[in-house]
Amino acid sequence: MRMKKQGSLLVAVMIVLAGVLSGCGADKNNDEAKAAAEGNSSGNAGKEITLKVGAAAVPHAEILEFIKPKLKEEGINLEIVTLDDEGQLNPALQEKQIDANYFQHVPYLDSIKEEKGYDFAVTAKVHVEPIGFYSEKLKSAEELPDGAKIGIPNNPSNEYRALVLLQQQGLIKLKDGLTTYEATPKDIAENPHNLEFVEADSATLPRALPDLDGAVINTNIVLESGIDPKSALFREDANSPYANVIVVRSGDENRDEIKKLDEALTSPDVKQFIEDKYGVAVVPAF
Repeated sequence: MRMKKQGSLLVAVMIVLAGVLSGCGADKNNDEAKAAAEGNSSGNAGKEITLKVGAAAVPHAEILEFIKPKLKEEGINLEIVTLDDEGQLNPALQEKQIDANYFQHVPYLDSIKEEKGYDFAVTAKVHVEPIGFYSEKLKSAEELPDGAKIGIPNNPSNEYRALVLLQQQGLIKLKDGLTTYEATPKDIAENPHNLEFVEADSATLPRALPDLDGAVINTNIVLESGIDPKSALFREDANSPYANVIVVRSGDENRDEIKKLDEALTSPDVKQFIEDKYGVAVVPAF
């Protein structure tokens, strides 16, 4: 009889324990389901992707700053990398220090990628910075004297670009057959005003203006130097082929975060931002 009672007691205890354990399991499952629901309600919580983009300080980095909040909403932490020497942004991309860069136009990229062995791809055209002719001594192009000293950028693609601008003004004539977006003063066929050309690093041209009759200067450098871009005596028009582009390593074109970067940079909001902030100095290319 005693053994029978003990057996009944043991069964009862086991039933109670089973109920407790079942309850714990249900609580655990409920907790996990709740956590999953909370995770889903927070979108990309905990899954944010950092995208490093190398850029020139003005206007490129400023435009990237404008789209930062939009990308943040899409789970992308945009990290903007600016370097004192913009020429290092392509090596940085090659060495995977950054995911993309935004500072150059296609003629410039074409002029160096074969020499350096870069395997890069262009994913979006964003804006044109019409290159212009600036002077501290002259009020108009008509005042340019014979024998004037004119500063021009000394990198191949921008030097060609500067010379083409001067040709459009009827100041010089280049040799026929220049098809590689590269030229130097040696490629001038006609120089009726005996202009003297001073080839210099683009960044130094604003400081050299007092010693020159004028200089052809890239707009981003004009902006960085505090020169009013409206003071250009003449400039490229909006049909310039020198649109500034997003460049990535070949094969990265289809990365989701790169596509979202391109979409954000070519949105109506960015177009409005560029027009409002920069006026004639920067022209949307989309």
